[in-house]
Amino acid sequence: MDFAGVERQEWRKGAVAAHYASHFARAAEQCVPAFVERVGGPCRALDLCCGHAIVARGLLDRGCQVTAADFSPAMLDLARERVPEANLVEADAMELPFADEEFDAITIGFGIPHVPDPVRVLRECARVLRPDGVLVYSVWHGPERESVLTAVFEAIMQFGDPGIALPPGPGAHDYAQPEIAVPSLAAAGFAAPEFQTVPSIWTLDEPDAPARLFEQGTARGGYLLRQQSDRARRAIRAAVARWVAGHCGEGPPWRVPIPAALVSARRL
Repeated sequence: MDFAGVERQEWRKGAVAAHYASHFARAAEQCVPAFVERVGGPCRALDLCCGHAIVARGLLDRGCQVTAADFSPAMLDLARERVPEANLVEADAMELPFADEEFDAITIGFGIPHVPDPVRVLRECARVLRPDGVLVYSVWHGPERESVLTAVFEAIMQFGDPGIALPPGPGAHDYAQPEIAVPSLAAAGFAAPEFQTVPSIWTLDEPDAPARLFEQGTARGGYLLRQQSDRARRAIRAAVARWVAGHCGEGPPWRVPIPAALVSARRL
């Protein structure tokens, strides 16, 4: 199975979408105020890769006219409950079913790493944005910031079955890095990118909880973890628990960092 197939397979699972929305996304929710601030006042907004529509909800509450799009029917079912007043569309982010210059703002909450060709998505965003419209996206930070996300994937590499791997695809943290994001945005037709870090955290009662959150509520991590043997999963969870105990103070609860990069740019 190729990268696109894995992403579609995992995010179409109702249990994965529901667990992401109810548990993992407690960190993603902390980025919503920054999204809304960067978009600004009421406008025509597209929330792309909308998931269960937490960003769309924030934009609607600001007074925006919102279209929310995702490739996952399971996520759109959750979005429908949260934002019944939005225009919900099942769509491929690399081939948007919208007219040129249809929107004033586009938001992408953690969706960039889940598409096979992020540059193509950026070009589609530029096409459907009006001139000087704003694009705002978020990506989880990688090893450049202290993050439990790095600890989880390092534990998978160390204790997981080496025969279980993701197919080739974009890096999970590529577009948090200015050296990758800035030229890609410029090539797509965007200027003046701004970067900020949102210091998202999980407050957790068990030190191995991050491994379970990734296993049950994500595509990349879940794909790798759900295929492991029971023995390997126990070893991975124990390694993550040691990291939490060593980096997050005494608990419970533990305040576990999973910071995000928020990037905004203007369409030329």
